[in-house]
Amino acid sequence: MYSTLISTIIIIIIIIIIIIIIICEQLAPTKFLKRHNGLAKIIHQKQAEAAELIEDKSPYYKYTPANVLENDNYKLYWNRSILTDKIIPFNRPDIIFVNKKTKNTFLIDLAVPNTHNLDKTVTDKRNKYQLLANEICAMWKQNTAQVIPLVISSTAVIPKSLPQSLKKLNLHPNTYIQTQKSVILGTCSTVRNFLNYK
Repeated sequence: MYSTLISTIIIIIIIIIIIIIIICEQLAPTKFLKRHNGLAKIIHQKQAEAAELIEDKSPYYKYTPANVLENDNYKLYWNRSILTDKIIPFNRPDIIFVNKKTKNTFLIDLAVPNTHNLDKTVTDKRNKYQLLANEICAMWKQNTAQVIPLVISSTAVIPKSLPQSLKKLNLHPNTYIQTQKSVILGTCSTVRNFLNYK
């Protein structure tokens, strides 16, 4: 009986937090963007380290991504619009990683939706940037250009596709743990601010 009561209280608390996450539109322009960018900084930093574009080992929350990082083998763009010959409505993924040797480009776009929108967000991200991927293949004479959606829910639930996406980017399989931590800290901060909002 006591354990049932505790379980019920925990479920109610979780539901309240989810409702707060959904309805706190006042915080969306700042807190939601900060949470998203925290996630993006982790991926950018890990990708830059793996490609030997940086030597900085600072924590992700102190890391400031450069707009462009480049060496003989790789190029890494941060939050940059791509000019194309055709009009492409979505031409600004969060991160673009180019392997110059293999002529492979990865359009990395991140999102932190609610848990019930996880799979839909992955599909939407793929579809959103596919035209840009096709255009980059032609313009930059790439062998492939892949859209890699990296999506983690606001409660740090990961889709089944996330480990595969990290593998395609040659990132350590446990990278998702740091991203989950960042997202959950961002969500907690958003909820805390909402509860203190006047």
